[in-house]
This record gives sequence, structure tokens and C-alpha cells, in this order.
Amino acid sequence: MTHILAIDQGTTSTRAILFGSDMVPVASAQEEFEQHFPQSGWVEHEASDLWSTTASTCRGAIEKAGISADEIAAIGITNQRETTVIWDRKTGKAIHRAIVWQDRRTSELCQTLKAAGHEPMVTERTGLLLDPYFSATKLKWLLDNVEGARARAEAGELAFGTIDSWVIWNLTGGKSHVTDATNAARTMLYDIRKGRWSKTMCDLLDIPMNMLPEVKDCAANFGVTRADLFGREIPILGVAGDQQAATVGQACFKPGMLKSTYGTGCFALLNTGDDPVTSKNRLLTTIAYQLDGKPTYALEGSIFIAGAVVQWLRDGLKIIRDAKETQPLADKADAGQDVVLVPAFTGLGAPYWNAECRGAIYGLTRNSGPEEMAKAALESVGFQTRDLLEAMHADWPNAEDAALRVDGGMSASDWAMQFLSDILGAPVDRPEVLETTALGAAWLAGQRAGIYPPMEEFAATWALERKFEPSMDEAMRAKRYARWGRAVQATLSV
Repeated sequence: MTHILAIDQGTTSTRAILFGSDMVPVASAQEEFEQHFPQSGWVEHEASDLWSTTASTCRGAIEKAGISADEIAAIGITNQRETTVIWDRKTGKAIHRAIVWQDRRTSELCQTLKAAGHEPMVTERTGLLLDPYFSATKLKWLLDNVEGARARAEAGELAFGTIDSWVIWNLTGGKSHVTDATNAARTMLYDIRKGRWSKTMCDLLDIPMNMLPEVKDCAANFGVTRADLFGREIPILGVAGDQQAATVGQACFKPGMLKSTYGTGCFALLNTGDDPVTSKNRLLTTIAYQLDGKPTYALEGSIFIAGAVVQWLRDGLKIIRDAKETQPLADKADAGQDVVLVPAFTGLGAPYWNAECRGAIYGLTRNSGPEEMAKAALESVGFQTRDLLEAMHADWPNAEDAALRVDGGMSASDWAMQFLSDILGAPVDRPEVLETTALGAAWLAGQRAGIYPPMEEFAATWALERKFEPSMDEAMRAKRYARWGRAVQATLSV
């Protein structure tokens, strides 16, 4: 058994990647699935799509690799976090579409809870802020709005899970209702200091605790797959939410190390070690990973729209057909124009946390066109990242000397990464392996299975592909960032 199968269940697609004994990808398969937008600010997935694409991509990767299931030592899972599913324990059927992390339907509920003075308690226990982003208010909405759901939940008939739990339930044929500490920490129902579900939070939101999955370490026994799925039972030995898996894959194991992942959104995590640092700048305190019963904490900044802004150029404005066209367009942009795009399509995340504001474009002229829009879209990701890092530096001065390691789809863009380095005024390190999220899940499972090296040896395998150094002068950097700040404040005030 020399291979690890990593499942990466993301927001817009599901991927399965087979890694060899040397932790190098051998084969992969990927499938996109439909996004549902029933109302403005609402985002849903068919839970059955998430499962069917998981099963088919796993089979596809195994077939491409030309191996049998007998050669797979274990499965590691990483997943879009906060997305919420409730299903019937007997039938295994979801009672409603999954409510996606981007969904803002519970904004009013969050505002009501804030007005009642609950946010300090929420932050103290969970490390999070009262925001629709997290699972808890989505779960409450489902219980309150799906006919009969609350009574069935109280009777023990229904199970709740984030997507890792939903996938594991289906992989194991309903035998395992489990999650890991990193996904639990994103529900707004988990006490990250005590390491258990919070009765106080469940009582606040009227959520029956019998719905909640068992919480395990990131490397643990999560059950075995049904034999009929892949030809034999395969143990599931590693689980982490996508951003925590990327932190592991980037080998950010020492306090002060920092990574930023550019997928649909952008998520920066700063390892703070044994210390759950409470942010004064509206960042999140979360669990980076948990091994051998011991949590390692992180500060996290979340940007809702990163790669999704390129999808908007393609699907909304229809000025590109492929993401790869964005960079050549940006290169042709008129240097005399300074168009600023604030991509608050589903509100603004850290450090603003405003669920109500919406996107805006500033500085348009009669000559503004696709080139300027493409440039502004890519630059918006760099500006938002600087917002996060400024807040992190203020919260934890030890972060000042931390190198920024980047990964995710958008990190492949030299243009975007060079602008990121320019606007930060700091180096940006891009690793040889950009699939760090899947790699993190694979390593968690592989070291548990005994075929991958321990933490220190794994960290030593991290390799730099390219270091981006800032080339923008300080005066221009300050001018551009100040203009961004004014654009954000104007957007927030509308």
C-alpha cells in the first residue's frame, strides 16, 4: 500500500488526487457542480452533487493512475468549511440543499444577536464573530424553515454536518458521524479552548446537541469506506478544513509562520502555537490543526471573493472565456487609469465583517474597458490581503518577520503575485507544489498510516518555486493603498 487518496471537496468543484509514497501527485480527477442562487445573497449546493462528484472523481483518479484499491493505504479529506447540511439518519437523504459558506441569509439574525450583546461571549468560546459565514446560524435557519425539521431533530432523527461529515457519512455507508477539530471550530458551536461542543452556544441558537458529530484529531480513525465503492474497504485517516489543510501542506508548523490560499475566497492563517490569540482587529481565532489531542491555534483573516472575482469576469461580465486570459488583459491596461474594484459581492470579510455592503467600482472613465476591469479585479485580491496582514501584525507583533507562503489557483498568476508583493512591500514565496490543500490532507492520512514522514521531516521537503520581490516604490505603494482604503470606506457607507 504505497498511495494516499486525497479528496478535496471545494466550493465550485470536487477533486481527487492520488499521491505516491514520495508525496508527489500521481493522478487526479476533477468535476465542477452547479451553484444555486435562490435569492440575492443566498448560495446553495445540492448535497447529492457534493457526494456524487466525490465518488466519481475518486474512481476517476484511481483509474487514471492504473492502480487498484489494494494499493491505497488511506484516504485524507479536505473540504469547503462552514457549508451546512442536515440529513435523515435512516435514509441518508439531505432535508434541504446545503447552505454554502458564502450565503448571507442569516444576516438579520446575526445583527439581532449582536444587538442583544451576545458577540463577546460567542468570541470568547468559539474564537469567531457573529456573522452569517459560520455554520451555526445556517443550521438554525434550516431547523426553523424546513417543515418538521426541528421536531425530527429533537427526536434524534436528523444529523448535522459540515461537508467533511457529509462525505464521510456517505463513504462509510452511514457508519461514521464524525468531524475533526478544525471543521468543528468553524461552526460557531465549538468551544476551541475546552475542546468540546458548547452547550451555551447550542442553547443560544436552540440547536439539539444530538445532531452534532463526534470531534476527532486531524489524524485519526474516521472509519472505513464501503467495500463496494472502490473494491475494498479503505480507512479514512486524515481530515482538515481546506484552509487548515493548506496550512499543514505549506508546513507552517512554527509560530509566526503565515500562509495565504487563493481559491474562491482568500484565507490567510498565522500560526500562533499554543496561544489562542484574541484579535483586537476583528480577525478570527481558530484551530490550525490538532494532533495527539493537542490543538495548535491560528489567527485567520477571511476574504470572501478572490478567485471568484475572475469567475465574475468570465460568467458575469463575459469579458474572458478562461481565467488564463486575465493576466494578458491586465498587462494591456491603461497605466493612466486607476480603477478600483471592491468585490463585496457577498459582503466584506475580515477585518470589516460587513454582510450588508455590496461591490462597487471606482475611477471609471469613458476609456475604461476589459483591460482595466481585469487589472482592478486582480489588484483587489492584493489589496484585501494587505488588509488582513496589517490586522495580523497589529494583533500579534511576532508576525512582522513571517514570510508569506501562497498557494491555490490564483497563486499561479505571476501578475497577481507580483502585485501582491508590491502592495505588501514584502517577499511572497510560492512553493513548487501548489496543491498544498490536498497535500496537507494526504500527509495527515499518510503519516497516520505510517507511510509518510513525521512533521519535521515533512517540513524539510517544502521547496520554493519562486520568490516575488517588491518592485513598487514606497510612495506609489502608499498612494495606491490609501486609494483602496477610501474606496472600501465609501463602499461601507452606502
